[in-house]
Amino acid sequence: MKQLTKAEEEVMQLLWQLEKGNVAAIIEMLPEPKPAYNTVSTIVRILEDKGFVSHEKVGKGHIYFPLVRKEEYSNQSISKLVDGYFQGSFKSMVSFFMKKNDISLTELEEIMQTIKKDSK
Repeated sequence: MKQLTKAEEEVMQLLWQLEKGNVAAIIEMLPEPKPAYNTVSTIVRILEDKGFVSHEKVGKGHIYFPLVRKEEYSNQSISKLVDGYFQGSFKSMVSFFMKKNDISLTELEEIMQTIKKDSK
């Protein structure tokens, strides 16, 4: 799966929320200052070329929808992060966040409980 740019990821996040939408609906959800219509339209077409998005023709316009599930992309992105920065070790990644105080022991315990619950 291809990696997305920051702008492409931002548009994908909105499409995952919308489930289906035209360029105007995507722009409406973006923060101020809003980008130009053509800019968002170009990003959506790039996402379509990368296989993340497809469309259905409705009247004179297009309604876009994700082909890639958010969870699927998230898993791929996290795996790439772990491989690239932590030599493939989730243990090293968790240790890094613990050392940087980005995660507390309580949060780590909650994560472990969630993992145990989800693996049953």
